[in-house]
Amino acid sequence: MATLNRPHALLLPFPAQGHVNPMMQLSTILSARSFYITFVNTEYIHDRMLKSGSTKSMADFRFETIPDGFPLEHSRTHNELSEVCKSMVDICPAHLEKVVDKLKGKSDVPPLTCIVYDGCMSWAQKTAIKLGVPGISFWTPSACGFYLYLSAPLLMEKGYIPLKDQSYLTNGYMEEEISCIPGMPLLRMKDVPSFYYDATNYIFEFLITQTQVGMSADLVLINTFDELEGPVMEALRDRLPVYSIGPLLEAEQKNGLSNSFASLWTEEKSCVQWLDDQEPGSVVYVCFGSVTVMSDQELEEFAWGLEGSKQPFLWVIRPDLVHGTSAKLPMEFVKKVKGRSFFVSWAPQLEVLCHPSVGGFLTHSGWNSTIESICAGVPMICWPFFAEQQINRTYVSQIWKIGIAMNDVVEKREVEEMVKRLMIGKEGEEMRRRIGEVRDASIRAVNKGGSSYNNLEKVLLKMEGKYRI
Repeated sequence: MATLNRPHALLLPFPAQGHVNPMMQLSTILSARSFYITFVNTEYIHDRMLKSGSTKSMADFRFETIPDGFPLEHSRTHNELSEVCKSMVDICPAHLEKVVDKLKGKSDVPPLTCIVYDGCMSWAQKTAIKLGVPGISFWTPSACGFYLYLSAPLLMEKGYIPLKDQSYLTNGYMEEEISCIPGMPLLRMKDVPSFYYDATNYIFEFLITQTQVGMSADLVLINTFDELEGPVMEALRDRLPVYSIGPLLEAEQKNGLSNSFASLWTEEKSCVQWLDDQEPGSVVYVCFGSVTVMSDQELEEFAWGLEGSKQPFLWVIRPDLVHGTSAKLPMEFVKKVKGRSFFVSWAPQLEVLCHPSVGGFLTHSGWNSTIESICAGVPMICWPFFAEQQINRTYVSQIWKIGIAMNDVVEKREVEEMVKRLMIGKEGEEMRRRIGEVRDASIRAVNKGGSSYNNLEKVLLKMEGKYRI
């Protein structure tokens, strides 16, 4: 197809690995369907992707960058998340307009057909309206997580959020039941996204605003599938033009594509060779994602719990995993687990989860990790950190029954017990059976005629401008 006749999608992720990855997966699928791709990152994120080699497999993409307003030395960690969110609203819209103007001036670039923006970048809908093209909101959390973000006005009206003060985190209020959200099971306050606890935090208002602005999107996409989150998707469809199009990593494979991952760290492939020498289904994979931080005490509790389980394990320990200092494990612990442990600072996660030696996943319950674990058929131990990870834990452990929920307070005895429950005995076997069924359902969803396949076909037609929105 001649370049100028191709549909042209501009994709704008929120600047964090858990948001860039699914947007990259969607971009790869669009590219395979003859879309011209312009992928817009912040300068900081793009530089990290270049250093990790993540852009090498996307040679056909056009990458553009916008500043985030911070100096290079700014850490951009979860502690500065409010600053990052504010900068996205205050600084980035004008720079996105400049990118659009630049593209208009290129004689070898086809006209923009649509703008796909992260749900946390819903301000980009105004740019789409100005251009007269569809604005498509892509939410990277689970459908249940997105639905809770969308339900903030209702939860405020009912008096559940924000918390009156910090004491409500420990006085029993977090066990308060919530039954007012159509399409969702009985919840507790501890399932509500952590960003909605404190109204003085900028992110509280930011998420409410971006979610409500995003309701004007021409299409809303979620990386899930109806067989997994059907009741929630039905409730959302009553309010929005929403489509489940996942799991995107399964859709990539179905289209004969290599899975695309925008890693901001260099992956240490040596861990795969170590896995090759382990017994089938014996290894616990431990990874808390790209943002989670913990205390020294929590790190030690996890360590000694893993030691006590006597199971082999592969543990991803980022240098910044411990808040305020470098992550260091007790030497006595390292000596005791020598021979049945492997430590890396970052791993090729999907490859690890799909390895036959891996039988369980101790995770922070981020949605990307959860959906990857489902697609690999690996049950989980869930220790959520923030955002909507708490509701993911509840659905994994109580609704889908494909994992175990840990308490928020880390104790080595509980870690040991959880690992043994998951890896040994009938309970773990039942979870493996159930997650195998869910994995099979995810494959059916992206196969021709499946729910996500059909949804994606409709979305592609609308993105190409061949179907009235």
